[in-house]
Amino acid sequence: MVRLTRRLAFLLLLLLSATATAQQQANPEAASGFAAKPPVIAERQLVVTANPLASAAALEILRQGGSAADAAIAALLVLGLVEPQSAGLGGGGFWLQYDAAAARLRAYDGRETAPASATPALFLDSGGQPMDFWAAVASGRSVGVPGTVALLAKVYANHGRLPWADLFGPAIGLASQGFPLSPRLYELLLIDPLLRTDPVARRLYYGADGLPLPVGTLLRNADYATMLGLIAYSGPAAFYEGPIAAAVVRAAARDEPAAPLSLEDLKAYRALERPPVCGPYRVYLVCGQGPPSSGGVTLLQILGLLDHFALAPEPLAVATMHLLAEASRLAFADRNAYLADPDFVAQPVEALLDPRYLAQRALLIDAAKAMGTAAPGLPQKQGLLLDAIEGPSTTHLVVVDSAGDVVSLTASVENAFGSRRMATLSGEGGFLLNNQLTDFSFAPVDAAGLPVANRPEAGKRPRSSMAPTIVLDADGEPVFALGTPGGSRIIGFVALALVGLIDWGLDPAAAAALPLLTNRNGTTDLEANRGLEPLGEALAARGHTVGYAAMTSGFAILAITPEGLLGGADPRREGLAAGD
Repeated sequence: MVRLTRRLAFLLLLLLSATATAQQQANPEAASGFAAKPPVIAERQLVVTANPLASAAALEILRQGGSAADAAIAALLVLGLVEPQSAGLGGGGFWLQYDAAAARLRAYDGRETAPASATPALFLDSGGQPMDFWAAVASGRSVGVPGTVALLAKVYANHGRLPWADLFGPAIGLASQGFPLSPRLYELLLIDPLLRTDPVARRLYYGADGLPLPVGTLLRNADYATMLGLIAYSGPAAFYEGPIAAAVVRAAARDEPAAPLSLEDLKAYRALERPPVCGPYRVYLVCGQGPPSSGGVTLLQILGLLDHFALAPEPLAVATMHLLAEASRLAFADRNAYLADPDFVAQPVEALLDPRYLAQRALLIDAAKAMGTAAPGLPQKQGLLLDAIEGPSTTHLVVVDSAGDVVSLTASVENAFGSRRMATLSGEGGFLLNNQLTDFSFAPVDAAGLPVANRPEAGKRPRSSMAPTIVLDADGEPVFALGTPGGSRIIGFVALALVGLIDWGLDPAAAAALPLLTNRNGTTDLEANRGLEPLGEALAARGHTVGYAAMTSGFAILAITPEGLLGGADPRREGLAAGD
């Protein structure tokens, strides 16, 4: 019976693989079910991550006296093992931290960088045309210099409490002793058409028949444990120099005519601290990550536009969802024109968030009729970016500790399983490399011949939509922390969750479970299989072009209330809220 089931699964794999490329390009980390999760209540400390093993590791670090930063580091190291499709040592991320002792918000940029060999023609073929997206993803040229380890080290230097090596213990233990392959990981391994092309990943995750190892199989990743041990003992230099750096360069260069990454690229990488971006919404101050992520600025524009309207008190009212979609159109029009790496392209952040500018833009919103495609609102000096495809294979976690420190962290390898290239020491496991450079515009100039702000350049960080968010009250105290995966849809997802928390008074679990709506200055997309057809018809009557998609958010949300801490994990993934 087991053999018959495996054979049927293999036939299913052939059918799925035939359509997986198109499906993943639209939604690279696939949906895998919906399971309702109630809010979790805690008194002193709380964590929400995308996997129960990561939540357990973070909570154990908190119980040992670790800080919120310590717990988040331990959790992310575990996620890189048990959720390799989403994040890990081979990727990067953005970290937002509230330092309670200093009453200060700090933002850290661990985004990947393009190697010194990169040019604006990075993703053009021999005829000067943009490459096929999937050919680019699976090539070494998609791999940016990983930023995760440098990000964790930089944050730890400012906010860590326990010994650095102690934070690696949970992940090293799981990698050495094994962890059960989860249903979600199994489903993603099953439908992915590219991961089997990497010999190390195939040996780690698949059987001789080409099918993923069964759910519950105890997976051991010896090389991941070894690599973590080296970093735990020697610090981030063990990643950016020596055997691990050589393994990264070797994996990126596999089957490439010229090595896209060099050892010098890794050695030169630096994580950065950048100023957070903040803006008012109702009685709160919403804060997030500035460029090179577009998440914070675009989110604040959406909220700043909505702030000019009184929203209906009931969730998902047609009038409110129309306004949310229209505000998103305007914000994405500006995002596509202006936002990129601030070290390469001047960023008009202050102008985009100026209350007078947002008031003028809000006048363009008709409460009864969709506007169609919006145009950017400032004098345009850069080309419009319309072709970048961001994958939602990302993870988000939030932590609050007993001292009041708060972490909101989004990390990613971009597409599901990144570039499908595994950095390894001995061939017995390792970690997957990102494909973040495909977040650059493939075409370096637009149809008018203007240079696109998000064009590839040596040392540049590709624009992101990651939107780790912390909300402060009128006294400057944190009240919410949240974020989600979702590619360029992240921004709309977080905007909707904030409306749920602030305007509708939902608890974190209810906000995470809201049926999703996004508009990226085009189609108004609604989450499929959530009973939103009446809403879709009503929006269509207002002039929206409506589409339906199985959207794979992965919310982690916490609320700090006078009665205690509340945590909510997304019902669409395997996440868990836990606390004391």
